Amino acid sequence: MDNKGIQKGSSQKILVVEDNQDNRELVVKVLKINGYQVIEAVDGEEALEKTKTEKPDLILMDLFIPKIDGYEVTRRLKRDRDLRSIPVIALTAHAMKGDMEVALAAGCDGYIPKPIDVRELPKQIEYFLKHNP
Repeated sequence: MDNKGIQKGSSQKILVVEDNQDNRELVVKVLKINGYQVIEAVDGEEALEKTKTEKPDLILMDLFIPKIDGYEVTRRLKRDRDLRSIPVIALTAHAMKGDMEVALAAGCDGYIPKPIDVRELPKQIEYFLKHNP
């Protein structure tokens, strides 16, 4: 039986790409409490590097990060045969009408607006892990 992303203590790795330290620390704390391994990146270059070396099960991607923005990082990941199957979920404060569509058009597999709901985030992560290839 596949319990992917459901059990606490799961060995699944989540890459959190977030340049704002407070936001990153909150997301990391919520994920660790729920049993995920967490990898952190603060800019687009680091996100690409850590995705290639760590092969996370899911990426939470802030779209407005230094060096290479999250849109371009996502496009590059989705063009890479070895990395394209990793779900990339936009995690962004840009939650105006049309923002989700722009993120999805860039290749994101899902969208979570900020501020995050710490009670809902683990459920959202479980959903994306179960419903993405």
